[in-house]
Amino acid sequence: MSQIHFDYTNVLSDRVGPEHGLTQAELEAAAPAARAALEAVLARRTKDLRWLDLPYQDEVLDSILDYASSVAGRFRNVVVLGIGGSALGNIALQSALGSPFHNVEPPPGMARLFVLDNIDPDLVGEFLDLVDPSETVFNVISKSGGTAETMSQFLIFRGRLVELLGEEGHRDHIVVTTDEKNGVLREIVQREGYESFVVPDGVGGRFSVLSPVGLLSSALVGIDVKGLLLGAAEMDQRCRTTELFENPAMLHAVVQHLLHEQHGKPIAVMFPYSHRLADMADWYAQLLAESIGKRKGRSGEDVFRGPTPVRAVGVTDQHSQVQLYTEGPFDKWFTMLTVGTGDHEVPIPRTPAAFADLEGVDYLGGRTLGELFRAERDGTRIALTDAGRPNATLHFESVTARSVGQFIYLLELSVALMGELYDVDAFDQPGVEAGKLAAYALMGRAGYEERRAEIEGSVSGESRTV
Repeated sequence: MSQIHFDYTNVLSDRVGPEHGLTQAELEAAAPAARAALEAVLARRTKDLRWLDLPYQDEVLDSILDYASSVAGRFRNVVVLGIGGSALGNIALQSALGSPFHNVEPPPGMARLFVLDNIDPDLVGEFLDLVDPSETVFNVISKSGGTAETMSQFLIFRGRLVELLGEEGHRDHIVVTTDEKNGVLREIVQREGYESFVVPDGVGGRFSVLSPVGLLSSALVGIDVKGLLLGAAEMDQRCRTTELFENPAMLHAVVQHLLHEQHGKPIAVMFPYSHRLADMADWYAQLLAESIGKRKGRSGEDVFRGPTPVRAVGVTDQHSQVQLYTEGPFDKWFTMLTVGTGDHEVPIPRTPAAFADLEGVDYLGGRTLGELFRAERDGTRIALTDAGRPNATLHFESVTARSVGQFIYLLELSVALMGELYDVDAFDQPGVEAGKLAAYALMGRAGYEERRAEIEGSVSGESRTV
């Protein structure tokens, strides 16, 4: 079985020094709290944390595959209308498990995939100018059904479809993923008769990528969704143990918490050395930030907790960020994503005779891009370690549906455990909701008149600009 592995060697004090690294004694002392955290989270898996059981949703998976089969070859484009947890996972799965140039030349019979995760009118307007909605199926994703960004997009594209195809004809071009019973989007499904899938109770947006939220669009573009769930189930089984040094999710959560709270490392940098995994860092940034970034502790007191996630991509960001990482403040720790075997190897031609005397290029001749890529990756790891910067590695033997499923489940569970260790509710998002309510008021939504008056009163007066 191809597994991913968490290598924490370079976060230890014997590698990066006692001020910035963890001792074995620190890790062992954290084991009882980590064990209690795991027990607390797993006790909720059949109650309000149903995302823990997503790897075992066989009937749901069958219904997704049946739908994908029924529309195979019918549409040129699949468009996801969603934002945040309804978009980032879809993007990350396609980047990891599809071709980087999928939309240039999709496999035979497969559609292109577009994820419109922003309502910037320049983005949506350009899409309307260039893509024919009559060749497209739109997957509208919102658990609440009240997400203003998603619903505005839905209204725009529904209107265009009706213009082109009529009231009856447009319905085959919309498939909805939302709550089973509640919300305005479920009401719309019932009125219009759209095909629909369910975001289960106990599955928040940022924990939903292994539900129909992420699986449907993946199945429509040929990703091995069975393999994804198989890998997630394998990681679930690995992470049932309460032994800290045998459970990668527990150990990752403990390392994050200790480096932040005990060693002054509030910034968590995910550093994929894999183009396929680059967007997984964006997915993780939301998972970590929304889950742990909280003003209130679970007892209601102000705590203002949470690490700051940062994304860097190797080798690109060796030339933009690594200077800061090796010589800047000691306020960061790093999780590198590495891959053993890629899908391609590209040889570098032997140096032409005209350049044989130029050592700056001659040493490259006869090698491969893979050798250079791995040398730069290992060079960054060495530079960080020598500079006293704690860095761990999540290593993939290869990027497959199974290994990506393992990765997703490991980090989802790790973040849930962090909620216990940081003593915050990892499953709410009051800061996000506050912004939504203000937007509703500014857009004139009924019931928010008082909030609009408050906002208008607070921004009155002289503006200060330069």
